[in-house]
Amino acid sequence: MSLPPSSQPDYADLPKRQAVILLLSILIVALCGIVYELIIGTVSSYLLGNSVYQFSLTIGFFMFAMGVGSYVSRFIGGNLIQAFVYVELILALVGGLCSISLFMLFPAAPWFYAAGMFGFISTIGFLVGLEIPILTRVLSERSTTRQSISDVLSLDYIGALIGSVAFPILLLPSLGLITASFAIGLINATVALLNVFWLRDHFDAPKRMLGFVIATIILLFGLTMMASKITAFAQDHLYFDRVVWRKQSQYQSLVVTNTWKTNDVRLFIDGHLQFSQSDEFRYHEALVHPVLAWGKPPKSVLILGGGDGLAIREVLKHPSVESIDLVDLDPAMTDLGRNFAPIVRLNGASLASDKVRVVNQDAFVFVKETDKTYDRIIIDFPDPHNEALSKLYSVEFYAMVAAILARDGTLVSQSSSPFFTPHSYWTVARTLEEIFPQVVSYQTPIPSFGIWGFNMATNAPDAGLRPLPEGLRSLSAPSFAAAQVFSKDLLPRKDIGVNSIFDPVIYQLYAQDLHGGT
Repeated sequence: MSLPPSSQPDYADLPKRQAVILLLSILIVALCGIVYELIIGTVSSYLLGNSVYQFSLTIGFFMFAMGVGSYVSRFIGGNLIQAFVYVELILALVGGLCSISLFMLFPAAPWFYAAGMFGFISTIGFLVGLEIPILTRVLSERSTTRQSISDVLSLDYIGALIGSVAFPILLLPSLGLITASFAIGLINATVALLNVFWLRDHFDAPKRMLGFVIATIILLFGLTMMASKITAFAQDHLYFDRVVWRKQSQYQSLVVTNTWKTNDVRLFIDGHLQFSQSDEFRYHEALVHPVLAWGKPPKSVLILGGGDGLAIREVLKHPSVESIDLVDLDPAMTDLGRNFAPIVRLNGASLASDKVRVVNQDAFVFVKETDKTYDRIIIDFPDPHNEALSKLYSVEFYAMVAAILARDGTLVSQSSSPFFTPHSYWTVARTLEEIFPQVVSYQTPIPSFGIWGFNMATNAPDAGLRPLPEGLRSLSAPSFAAAQVFSKDLLPRKDIGVNSIFDPVIYQLYAQDLHGGT
């Protein structure tokens, strides 16, 4: 409710020190607002996939809600500084709780999570949209409108820059999503405290306001201190099994679980299952041994992805191999394969082999820049569920891979499921056919995933399959021959196209397949 004109506070004589506090508040408000936006987009990308879609929705609705908040701010009158502090406290609570709330909503129905996600985006955007016009109006009474708008917008953009840079470099890798959310909420509440302390003469009941602010800070500080336990609770709520190891790296969220009864170790990356101890051998034997047994015995092997060391374990069963280069972007992933006892037990300490060289680098950059050639290349990337991974399944990437493959060399790529994601699976095959004279598509049943598919591309089409190593648990020469026969419902459609960096269709097809598209 607006005060009568005679009761409106006058900010024309606002001291410079208090004006500086308000300007500093604008910078921090912008920083916090952009971080909340990035947190929501990242959580949704982790849980739902398709980061372009999630961030586009988050940014679009956030900006729309800011516009609504800016419009509504014209109806706020009276004590504007006091109104700003109230908005800041509400924003601190809503923004601070957004990450943990979304994780807790995810196991519920999809529409329930979507309602929560859009609710947080709209509420936070609306509150941020209220703050800037309110402070602009206060500062414009002390100086000209031109100067106040210039000061406010400059600091707003600088704060947004700081927040957008700090989130991926500092906040996400060092704090994680849930702790970062609490910490940013605490920063919002601290801004409110600074305003109450330095501008206390502008509050109707400064002691009562100070009590609200202190209570909010105590709550968020307590949540920040308990963030590790809260994160563990959220992950236990998200995963069916017991979480035994977790790490938020600069690039991804890594979680290892273990069942209580069967001692089944499982690895999840960004919420997506990567392997299960109970049947990972079926996947890795099918991934590694056909390509290594195709043609003459290989000496040099390149593995792109596979930082858990399980593919290396299988490669080391071939005595002709003299060197293995493993390229995995995330040091946290290769550290897990080297040092975490349950994974080391599974991979047979393969990363400690003298034959292995580990390179923590983007695979796209490595392939582009290396001057080495390899007899075999094993591509073990996650499924192409976003645009960043899509480029690693593109015709341009395969052309670069072909350039570092020996003239009689062969490569293999995990290619997702020909049953659950048939369009993306056959897109990989079709894309490889643009570069290589022969592509061999095959499949294998993996209980944890269903039917899983691979595509092998070779420059030596008449080489044939040499004898496989002894002691394999799943793969045999007859089973590999049978794996190349697809049932009628799994055969490719005639309109399958090529995936390119310039036309990244594969991750769209992947999403459509998972949602029952045709």
